[in-house]
Amino acid sequence: MTDVLVLCTGNAARSVMAGFMLEHLRDGRAGDPLHIVTAGTHTIDGQPMGMRTRAALSRLPELAGADFRRHRSRQVHGVDLVHAEVVVVMEADHVRFVRRRFPDAADKTATIRRLCRDLPTAPPGLTERVAALGLAAVEVSDSEDVLDPAGHEADVYEACVDELWGMCRTLVTLL
Repeated sequence: MTDVLVLCTGNAARSVMAGFMLEHLRDGRAGDPLHIVTAGTHTIDGQPMGMRTRAALSRLPELAGADFRRHRSRQVHGVDLVHAEVVVVMEADHVRFVRRRFPDAADKTATIRRLCRDLPTAPPGLTERVAALGLAAVEVSDSEDVLDPAGHEADVYEACVDELWGMCRTLVTLL
């Protein structure tokens, strides 16, 4: 089982989108099953997925029938980072957050954009490939961000889904 932690700020849009996408894309593929956990750096725990997030995800034919009711927002905790083989974040500030609050996980935390670009294919195993990236010392840039759609209209959520769908399709082949 491959443990993946996906983080955004409120665990209401980007991490939720990417989590559902990665689960769907990995389902039935060869390789270890994925155990996806999503969380946020600054959440209101227990909130359901928002209407705009749900509507934007449902636009994807592959996710049109998915049951999004099970999601509840949750704050990231140290135990989440201990168990994760890789921590996939949506923006450079999330990398900085992990480095400050959970320095032991800095070496396995990167933006989704960086992982899609830099993570080599297997073999070796994921833990070894992530470690080889030297993520704790990598300089992060806001240019790696997937912009947060929170507070925007439906078209911004849809654009976020489209952007993440492409990245998740790449990332799932590397996990």
